[in-house]
Amino acid sequence: MAMTDRVNTRIDPKLKKAVEKVFARLGLSAGEAIRLFYAQVKLHQGLPFDVKVPNDETIAAMREVEEGRGLTRYAGAEALFEEWDNESTD
Repeated sequence: MAMTDRVNTRIDPKLKKAVEKVFARLGLSAGEAIRLFYAQVKLHQGLPFDVKVPNDETIAAMREVEEGRGLTRYAGAEALFEEWDNESTD
């Protein structure tokens, strides 16, 4: 199939850079990822994921994370699992 149509859009440079890092880890170019997205929209006859307006509780949680409040940092997965194990035996 000949690919002759173009899609042009403006996007925040920071978002583009972050997303392209994800694409690189997946072995995809931006063009391949966009074609994959379009194919999924066609397959699903809509967006291939749920799109919802977050409720107030979700918005508050998102703000907390963005501000770094209420987060616990762990040295690694083992430390996290150890804490979970300790909580489940309490």
